[in-house]
Amino acid sequence: MYTDKESIMAVTIQYLVVRNGIEKMSFTNKKDADAYDRLLDLAEHLDELLAAAPVALGEEEREALALYLAQHQDQLSGPKKKSAPKAKADKAADIKAVA
Repeated sequence: MYTDKESIMAVTIQYLVVRNGIEKMSFTNKKDADAYDRLLDLAEHLDELLAAAPVALGEEEREALALYLAQHQDQLSGPKKKSAPKAKADKAADIKAVA
């Protein structure tokens, strides 16, 4: 048994996201680490796209903008339209009437 004077060692698993030899972030679960890695992949792709854009951006600004766009990718396509469930039912009825 352990006494108060003995220390107990804990084992912690960490997932590190490393890019170009630089540790970017550490996570305690693989799912979050993979999601962040995908985010960095998208930011890298956007950075390459912005480098070819007809605007002059410094490297730091371009990288920051690419990361920002990657973090907000769900907003890039614009507002989401809600489809009315009734409209789907009406279309199904029209298809049956034609057949």
